[in-house]
Amino acid sequence: MVLDRLGRSLHSALQKLTRATHVDERAIKELVRDIQRALLQADVNVELVLELTKRIEKRALEEKLLLGMARKEHVIKIVYGELSTLMGRPAQLQLKPGKPTVLLMVGLQGSGKTTSVAKLAAHFKKRGFKVGIVCADTFRPGAYEQLSQLGQQVGIGFFGDPKAKDSIKLAKEGVKRFKKERLELIIVDSAGRHRKEEALMDEIGQIAKAIGPDEIILVVDGTIGQQAKEQAAAFKAATDIGSILITKLDGTAKGGGALSAVTATEAPIKFIGVGEHIDDLEPFVPERFVARLLGMGDIETLLKRIEETARAEEVKPADMKAILAGKLTLRDVYSQLEMMGKMGPLKKLMQMIPGMGIAVPEEQMRVGEEKLKRFKVIMQSMTPQELENPKVLNASRIRRVARGSGTSEADVRELLKQYELIRKFIKTMIKGRGPKFGPFAKLMKELSKGTPPDFDVGGEKSS
Repeated sequence: MVLDRLGRSLHSALQKLTRATHVDERAIKELVRDIQRALLQADVNVELVLELTKRIEKRALEEKLLLGMARKEHVIKIVYGELSTLMGRPAQLQLKPGKPTVLLMVGLQGSGKTTSVAKLAAHFKKRGFKVGIVCADTFRPGAYEQLSQLGQQVGIGFFGDPKAKDSIKLAKEGVKRFKKERLELIIVDSAGRHRKEEALMDEIGQIAKAIGPDEIILVVDGTIGQQAKEQAAAFKAATDIGSILITKLDGTAKGGGALSAVTATEAPIKFIGVGEHIDDLEPFVPERFVARLLGMGDIETLLKRIEETARAEEVKPADMKAILAGKLTLRDVYSQLEMMGKMGPLKKLMQMIPGMGIAVPEEQMRVGEEKLKRFKVIMQSMTPQELENPKVLNASRIRRVARGSGTSEADVRELLKQYELIRKFIKTMIKGRGPKFGPFAKLMKELSKGTPPDFDVGGEKSS
């Protein structure tokens, strides 16, 4: 999880409040102390922490309750709002379909800038934009090769010259070529530098002047914590930084410090890197980010990820119609597990579901991942007939599948049991039985007719 330790600490503090018999001054002061401890451990600046928690305490004790809202809910709402403010203001990178947008990426050596260029390219390619990347890094050995390979992996246009020495000329030529090819997003990767290297810092300004970028994005390493403020300020002095992308937030205790420090520069954070995979990049929306930290989930991001993966896999309406009509096969289950695997680790998906990412113990999450992998291996040992019609799996077939997959007969029977539960669950949702399933009925019926769900996927290219 992004900032796992901070999320668990904040969630624990709020859980303590919700379990309290009375939310009095003592309970609020204890909550404030817990929040202070959690934020300081995440390397958030002491002064910022004190200012934030003073506001939380003052509002929690003095504000009048809204009609029909319990005091516990009111306090949680205050904490959520103040933490969202601490993380900065929301800002999105808007592209214009059919028109070129040029981005210049800058940052220190080792910040993850070149990988972030590829992640950003993949992010917008998924949304239907024509993307090209330019390697203007003539300083670091291997920069050309790395970006070239990443470009091939993502499947986008690439421009560079491993023998070139003039990065300014290279950037200009790359942008000119891609504009001629009518690409809609052109990302220029500059050489990583140290803020004290004046010549390289001056070069940023010269590249910016030569290519006229629509936006300059500073890539900041999330592991440096509060030092991010000084780094952002140095780059801002060299050129006009439009926004910030923070990397390596998946495995650092200092991420809170980096996020809060950067907001002090008044340059909005637009993206965050949350893993090593090419898809591990997310638009930064403070409210959603804080909701996940507090265990409230992020259903919107989850729905977007599901839709993007489904689109990439070219899920056919006819297949969906058959599944939702109750004709679910083990082949369909296998396809869904494959698609789920491409969406990312189970842990990351669970954290987007309210309460799940924090409530489910680490060990239980690990066991769940292993079980899903085991189910896939079992299905790989089945014949096409068995995958299409699981009812033919009698005792002798189950023994054969267990031997072929290196699992036990009990594992095979558990898979078949889970398959039956899924099939019955889908049928129940389609019919809209019971209060829990009622809200899904309309959506399920639309899907069973082959009508795609109308998800809001902001940032996509209009059709």
